[in-house]
Amino acid sequence: MATNVRVRFAPSPTGPLHIGGVRTALYNYLFAKKHNGVFILRIEDTDKSRYVESAEQYIINALNWCGIPFDEGPNKNEKFGPYRQSERKTLYKQYAEKLIANGNAYYAFDTPSELNYSRKEYEKNGETFIYGWHNRKSFKNSISLSAKDVKARISRGDAFVIRFLNPENDTLTLNDIIRGSIEINTQVLDDKVLFKSDGMPTYHLANVVDDHLMKISHVIRGEEWLPSLALHQQLYNAFSWSAPKFAHLPLILKPTGKGKLSKRDGDKLGFPVFPIKWVDPESQQVARSYQEDGYFSDSVVNFLALIGWNPGSKQELFNLANLVDAFDLDRVQKSGARFDPEKIKWFNRHYMQQQENKSLVTLFKDLNPSISKIKDSHVERIIGLVKERATFVSDFWELSHFFFIAPFKYEQKSMSKTIKNNTAELMEELIEKIKPIDDTSKDAIEKKIKNWIAFKEIGVGRVIMPLRLALVGSLKGPDVFDIIHLIGKAETIKRIKHLIQTV
Repeated sequence: MATNVRVRFAPSPTGPLHIGGVRTALYNYLFAKKHNGVFILRIEDTDKSRYVESAEQYIINALNWCGIPFDEGPNKNEKFGPYRQSERKTLYKQYAEKLIANGNAYYAFDTPSELNYSRKEYEKNGETFIYGWHNRKSFKNSISLSAKDVKARISRGDAFVIRFLNPENDTLTLNDIIRGSIEINTQVLDDKVLFKSDGMPTYHLANVVDDHLMKISHVIRGEEWLPSLALHQQLYNAFSWSAPKFAHLPLILKPTGKGKLSKRDGDKLGFPVFPIKWVDPESQQVARSYQEDGYFSDSVVNFLALIGWNPGSKQELFNLANLVDAFDLDRVQKSGARFDPEKIKWFNRHYMQQQENKSLVTLFKDLNPSISKIKDSHVERIIGLVKERATFVSDFWELSHFFFIAPFKYEQKSMSKTIKNNTAELMEELIEKIKPIDDTSKDAIEKKIKNWIAFKEIGVGRVIMPLRLALVGSLKGPDVFDIIHLIGKAETIKRIKHLIQTV
């Protein structure tokens, strides 16, 4: 492994960062940190028609929330900056012209309508239109036109693009860390546009030039870019540059395993596909996110790491440091990996148990303003009793509401199961036993009540079940003695009396 590892995550700021993009960023980050390298963020904003101003900051915020911040990027350690392609556009034209000068690219003056006409003609014959070796001389370009004509067109300001000149009938051998050796014949490749008439480069040219100038050692990106590998490798060859090593990650598939998970699938399938909150600047519509749904960033990162990669063992739970140690591109699979929305909940339940109760108090209070004035220490103790059954902080209220509000009605099924002929009398007697108890000690409460039950020589359930019903409103909840300890004996007696009146 090269000692100077430099990788980049290069999203386009056209909207919120999809969870698939987060995984790509994560794998780049893990690979960089594993090899003491540098993780770079580069904003590829050459497509001005789709540019969304707030998207860049969203991407940065999303990476920070996930705990995978970039080492170099916009406004941070700009050793090879700028890191926005729109601010580098003066660079690209000179490189496009170098390719023309060395015979690897050419000017093309065809208008959009002319190209569209040709495309339709091909479609009429059931063929796919490709602008390449077999037809390039029939179009208006610097291959078919005289040098004088080309010069005249450029001088008078005719619109043109610069296309790559694919070699005819050549076999390319491409190497990918994940997919191995790939062979492709240039006959099937089209002469891609490298530089557009608006003075901006296409992704292909800008990507290769920037990766070279920023000394990128490994390009780790999604499978959707695999068809571009042939062109990118040829561009490196045309510039006489050493190419980075490539690794194309498998697709993240829908939960059914059929088709790529898209940005629209969140609304359709009922789970988030974005890491943090996104507000569309035009419609002001808020997109559902993992942060807003109450997921811990550690859960999201752990889950995403295992979509398409395995550590070679049955271990599933990894913190970020563990992931860095274990990560290896050789263990990334080739085939698509299914997204399992239930599995990420499993991870969140695990990470819930790792949280300090104190750190969850504010989150719980923010979701439930009615308890905002209750002492943090009291809420913290309640959280400690219920969090093991929670997946999200939003579950806390359902699991603990009876600590804050006395039940005024009882679950009918629990009533039928619990209330017997002498239940009211037992509860009356229990009240008398509770009155003198020291309720500052859970142990004292438990000992006193259990001793009384033993003395009565009755089943524990005959007392504890109706007691739980009185305290909770159902037969759910944590240990009844913990509940009594936290709500106090006065409130406990009040609730038992209410149950007696009901039965």
